[in-house]
Amino acid sequence: MNTEAGAPADSPADRPTEHPTDDPTDWPTIDTIDCGPSLGSTPSTSIAWATWGLFVGLGILLVGVGLFATVVGVRGQLNGFADWVIGVIGAAYYGGFLAGSRLTLGALAGVGHIRVYAALASMLSATMIIVGLTDSAPAWMAMRFVSGMCIAGLYVVAESWLNQLASNQNRGRLMAVYMVVTSGAFGIGQVLVGPVDPKTVTAFAVAAMLTSLAVVPVSLSEDAVPPPIVRSLKLPLRQLARQVPTGVGTCVLVGVAHGALVAMGVVYATRVGLSPSEAGRFIAATAVGGVIAQYPISSASDEIDRRFVGVVAACTAVGASVFLLIGGAAGWKGLLAMALLGGASFPLYSIASAYTNDWVDPEHVSGAASQLVLLYGAGALVGPPLVSVATSAFGNDGYPWAMIAMHVLIVVFLVYRMFAWRAPISKHPWSESSLSARAFFIPANVVWMSRRITANRARRPGRRAPR
Repeated sequence: MNTEAGAPADSPADRPTEHPTDDPTDWPTIDTIDCGPSLGSTPSTSIAWATWGLFVGLGILLVGVGLFATVVGVRGQLNGFADWVIGVIGAAYYGGFLAGSRLTLGALAGVGHIRVYAALASMLSATMIIVGLTDSAPAWMAMRFVSGMCIAGLYVVAESWLNQLASNQNRGRLMAVYMVVTSGAFGIGQVLVGPVDPKTVTAFAVAAMLTSLAVVPVSLSEDAVPPPIVRSLKLPLRQLARQVPTGVGTCVLVGVAHGALVAMGVVYATRVGLSPSEAGRFIAATAVGGVIAQYPISSASDEIDRRFVGVVAACTAVGASVFLLIGGAAGWKGLLAMALLGGASFPLYSIASAYTNDWVDPEHVSGAASQLVLLYGAGALVGPPLVSVATSAFGNDGYPWAMIAMHVLIVVFLVYRMFAWRAPISKHPWSESSLSARAFFIPANVVWMSRRITANRARRPGRRAPR
C-alpha cells in the first residue's frame, strides 16, 4: 500500500517518501510528483477507442441532467417554495449521492459497467418525468434523492472506467477530458431552459428523452470496450483517509463548494431579478468557463504538484466570487464572474480525483472511485443549506459570500497539506514544460524558493529546525 505520508514498508527505496529534512537541496530526485505506483502507460489511441462511447453517452446524459437541474431550480421559485424547502430539495439530491456511490460498487462487480449504466439512466429518466407531473414538495424531495442516487452511480461507473484505463502520467489529462465533456454538456442543458417552458411538463419530458438516448452509444458500440468485470477490493474510507488525506479532505471541501455553486446559483439569479432564460445563461456561464479552463489546468497538474495547482485555481475562484459580489449578477459582469468562477472551481474535482488515484493501487481503483463520489456527495449535501443560511443573514449577497468562504477553506487546507507533506513542486525545467504548466511555473518556483529560504534560516546556529 502506497501512502501519501510516507513509503510502504515493502519498497521504501522505490517510491517517494516524506522528506526527513526541510532543506529542498537534500530532497531525493523522483520521477513523479506525489504519485504512487505506476499503472502502466496506455496508448492514447487505445484509450480513445475504449472511451468514446462512454464520453458520447455522458455528453447526451448531462445535457438532460443540466436541463433538469435548472428547471427544478426555476420551477421551485415559481411554485413559491420557501428558502429552506429549496435548500432541503437540493440537499436531498446530494443525499442520494451518498447512497448511489455505495450501492453502485457492488453492482459493478456483479454485472459490469454497461449494464449498470443502462439501469441507472433508465431510473433517472423515470424520476424526471415524475417530478414534472407534480408540484408536491415532499415528492420533489424524494425524487431528487433518487435522481442523486442515479447520477452518483453513473459518475462511479464513468470514473471507475476511466481510472482503470489511465496511468499516473496521463490521468490528469484523461480526467480533464471527462470534466470538459460533463461540464460542457451540463452547460448546454442549462441554456435549453430558455426555449422550453419550465411551468409545463415539456421541459422534464425533454430531459427524460435525452437521458434515455444516452444509453444508446454506450450499449451498442463495439469499440468502446469497458474494463473487464473484476471483484474490486473494498477500500474503507478510513484507510483511504489515512493513505491520501489530501485527496479525501479536498474532495469533501470541493463537494461543499460545487453543491452550493450548482444547486443555488439559479436560485440566486432568479431572486436578483433575472428572467428564466437569463438565469439559464447565468448558471451556464460556469460550465463554459469550466470547459475552457478544465484541460489546461488539469494538464498542468500532471507536471506541477497537483496541490499547488489547486491552490492557484481556488484563489482564482475567490477572486471571481469577489467580482460577482461587487459587480452583481446582471449583464456581462455577472456572466464573466460566473465563467471565471466555474473555470477555476470545476477543475478542482478532477485535480483531487487524480491526486487520490496517484496513490491508489490498481485493485482499489473502483473502490476509490466510489469513495470519492461519496465524499463529494457528502460535501455537496451540506453546500445548499449553507447558502440558504448565508442568504438569510446577508440577503442576496449571501450566495457570493458563501462562494468566497468555501473556496478560501480549500486554499487553506491545500496550503496546510503542502507544508505537512513536502515535495518538489515542479517536475521539469521551464524548457521541458508544456504551455499550460508554464503558467504555473513562476509562482511554483517562488514557493520553492521561499521554502528554501525558510529552511536555511531554520538551520542557522541557535535555531531548531521545525518539525
